[in-house]
Amino acid sequence: METTDWDARYDRPDYLFGTEPTLFLREHAGFIAPESRVLCVADGEGRNAVWLAGQGHQVTSFEPSGVALRKAGALAGERGVSIERHRADIESWDWSREFDAVVAILVQFAPPGMRERFFSDMIRALAPGGTLLLHGYTPKQVEYGTGGPPHAEWMYTPELLRDAFGGLEILRLESYERDGESGKGRSARIDLIARRPQE
Repeated sequence: METTDWDARYDRPDYLFGTEPTLFLREHAGFIAPESRVLCVADGEGRNAVWLAGQGHQVTSFEPSGVALRKAGALAGERGVSIERHRADIESWDWSREFDAVVAILVQFAPPGMRERFFSDMIRALAPGGTLLLHGYTPKQVEYGTGGPPHAEWMYTPELLRDAFGGLEILRLESYERDGESGKGRSARIDLIARRPQE
């Protein structure tokens, strides 16, 4: 979607996806070391970044929608935390900046060619010993139609992620189905948690 489309979706009094973090993040945040420098990729209205800041992390987020960024700032203020926010997309973000953890949740807006670069960039942004938390949809999600783009080839499979992130230590790689998250019915999910080796 274009930035103007996302601006229009986010331009509402409430929060499009709510203000609480995703279940994936709540379940697996323990993989992030205490007081880490964390990058939240395309973080929308800030629910995940704000929650991580509340857990004591130093959080940086980027997001192409200016409307979403303003709402993220408001949410951070309400929760009494600070996050470093930037208006950028995956092609304009400075991936040379290093972080102890990179969190990318439901960011499946990249077709295969762009996705390969995106995956490589996230690896580059991990400091030695840093952890990647990636959460997305499998191709079966297209059948459910409860979120994500309508393109099966944009979705993730275990084989795809194992190949793309084989240079990391894979701590969790699992696909599964889940009912009711965000009130949208059944969805087909996949998790990857991986650590960059110490150098």
